[in-house]
Amino acid sequence: MFTGLVQDVGEIIKAERKGGDAFFTIRTGIDLSIEKIGASICCSGCCLTVLEKGPDWFSVEVSAESLSKTTIGEWEQGTKINIEPSLRVGSELGGHFLFGHVDGLAEIVSITPEGESHRLIIKPPYDLMRFIASKGSVGLDGISLTVNEVNGDHFGVNIISHTWERTTLHARKAGDFIHFEADMLARYVARQLEWQSV
Repeated sequence: MFTGLVQDVGEIIKAERKGGDAFFTIRTGIDLSIEKIGASICCSGCCLTVLEKGPDWFSVEVSAESLSKTTIGEWEQGTKINIEPSLRVGSELGGHFLFGHVDGLAEIVSITPEGESHRLIIKPPYDLMRFIASKGSVGLDGISLTVNEVNGDHFGVNIISHTWERTTLHARKAGDFIHFEADMLARYVARQLEWQSV
């Protein structure tokens, strides 16, 4: 479980394919001395398992299934990604709960500067719009964000300068696809309503 408060922007330093899977080595500034082999680390919104690690790097394997549902297959040497280790008992519970389970790919429709902030209009897969509510939360590339408004097939978020500068969002442009994770509470409420209507 994660909070969506990105702790570092890591960099892919090695990328390779074996069979249908992919293997990546990621350089990061997070404290890896407390991360065990088998630990989960959120990598741009995807929960990945640590296979090996060094003082400032860790390696992960990504299955063909995960590659088919994410943009991870586009990662290559030099790609920057958002990094957050899993929550621990006693961790500060800022942000919103994320699970690192990508629901789909959302398109950035537009990016508009607004003072020191940036307004992003995001278009997720249409069937995921039912999980989005104004002032609710979403995960975008592992960043927990508050939804400002919902309109038809898209929604808007405001990115403050701190988040813009300390995540990979500043390198994004209109037309890019990013990992989308719906709020877990919204998912369960929607499922309960579906069940009651059966």
